[in-house]
Amino acid sequence: VVDAEGFRYLAEAGADFIKIGIGGGSICITRETKGIGRGQATAVIDVAKARDEYFEETGIYIPICSDGGIVYDYHITLALAMGADFVMLGRYFSRFEEAPGEKLVVNGNTVKEYWGEGSARARNWARYDLGQGKKLSFEEGVDSYVPYAGSLKDNVAMTVLKIKSTMCNCGALTIPELQDKAKLTLVSATSIVEGGAHDVQVKHNDNTYNK
Repeated sequence: VVDAEGFRYLAEAGADFIKIGIGGGSICITRETKGIGRGQATAVIDVAKARDEYFEETGIYIPICSDGGIVYDYHITLALAMGADFVMLGRYFSRFEEAPGEKLVVNGNTVKEYWGEGSARARNWARYDLGQGKKLSFEEGVDSYVPYAGSLKDNVAMTVLKIKSTMCNCGALTIPELQDKAKLTLVSATSIVEGGAHDVQVKHNDNTYNK
């Protein structure tokens, strides 16, 4: 779902948890092909509010999962801060040695295969059945590569450390505390550039300068 109405519909139907996200996954092209979906941050904030209101009304707490829009580690923390109880990490895990995709060298770079459930390769027709005896008429996902990132153990440990560090910066020891204390604000494209290294020559690990 991507809004409060969708949450309410599934909650009243007895869902154990509810997943947020249409078209935000890195291998998903649902928005391009069908014109449906919503920005992931907006969807999570809206549904999280609906979850809290439903809990106040009924005493039933239904966890929500943010599925899509996560590329960098800090995106996980953002999703949690916006109200998600947990997150879907398809692209994240697809990069590791343990993932099922083949490890290949493409244009000199080591990559892993990664494909969407709505792609011809996955052939997950049941999930995208159009009804009336028809099956998948067009693709809603792509077949792709992601940069190889090594072992799962080392990367997950680093990701968790980053999440803990950000929570510490917000004065939060738990996810509910993070959701209460974190301050979310819109930023400009200039602000994003400003947030990274800029206006300097960044050294390589061997202490040589970028050309």
